[in-house]
Amino acid sequence: MATPVSPSNMSAPIDLGLVRSLFAAPDKIAGSDFLRREIAARMHERLELVKVAPRRVLDAGCGSGADLALLHKDYPAAHILGIDAAAAMLRQAQAPASALSSLNKVLSRLLPAKAGVDVLGGDFGNLPLPPNCVDLVWSNLALHWHPQPDRVFAEWRRVLRLDGLLMFSVFGPDTCRELRTAFAELDGYPHVLPFVDMHDFGDQLVEAGFSTPVMDMEVITVTYGTVAALLADVRALGGNPLDTRRRGLVGRAGYKRLEAALEKQRRPDGQLGLTFEVIYGHAFRPAPRVTQSGEAIVRFMPRKGG
Repeated sequence: MATPVSPSNMSAPIDLGLVRSLFAAPDKIAGSDFLRREIAARMHERLELVKVAPRRVLDAGCGSGADLALLHKDYPAAHILGIDAAAAMLRQAQAPASALSSLNKVLSRLLPAKAGVDVLGGDFGNLPLPPNCVDLVWSNLALHWHPQPDRVFAEWRRVLRLDGLLMFSVFGPDTCRELRTAFAELDGYPHVLPFVDMHDFGDQLVEAGFSTPVMDMEVITVTYGTVAALLADVRALGGNPLDTRRRGLVGRAGYKRLEAALEKQRRPDGQLGLTFEVIYGHAFRPAPRVTQSGEAIVRFMPRKGG
């Protein structure tokens, strides 16, 4: 299993322990499920264009397990495995997973490989799985919560079998730009994650050993009638887990300034908008390049200055 021990070239000061605590109350996160469901549906449309027949599917960062049913419906003969580091979210995922698995008891007896749905606690960036054991890695709006996404890609490649597929979604840099602008009038602390650019993700996939990565992006704008409703959704999406975040509450005066800064951004239709730049990516783990005699091709790069 991969064990990150030093900063990578795309690190962000995200506290993984704080991420888990922010997702420790599923009822507080549920308010933003509408966005996760919408993006899962759009991911599914993209997955339908890629013809795969996986024996095992990994939902990396499965949360409360809503995507497990979607994947199970697509691949009823496959073993669907959900993994998440937030224990409370995983407990919620266990109930639907058990129900889905019970439907597959007969099918499991007929198939040589296990079919059904299971959930497992763990870090999707340091998977408790052996190499070459998964045919499809699916991850919906989870990767941006990890401080070292390039290392996560390397870990996902490790568990994928040859020609296995990675399909993921993640927020991009323009996400919550209205909130970033408003907080800039309040103080100099970061209140929004430093989301990675789509092209950087493409470079990371290649560096991690994936082939022919396909990246695309779209902007979704959610509108609100009040500042309170907008901020409630931001909190429901997970909040701010940065080590460099401001400690303590902004106070009543600070909230009034933030509210005024957001009010200045009202659209011509009178609504407040919140932007989500959604990045979609998929790539395959390629077979090693070999010569006609079957010998592996290894590329050596000269040292700089050597």
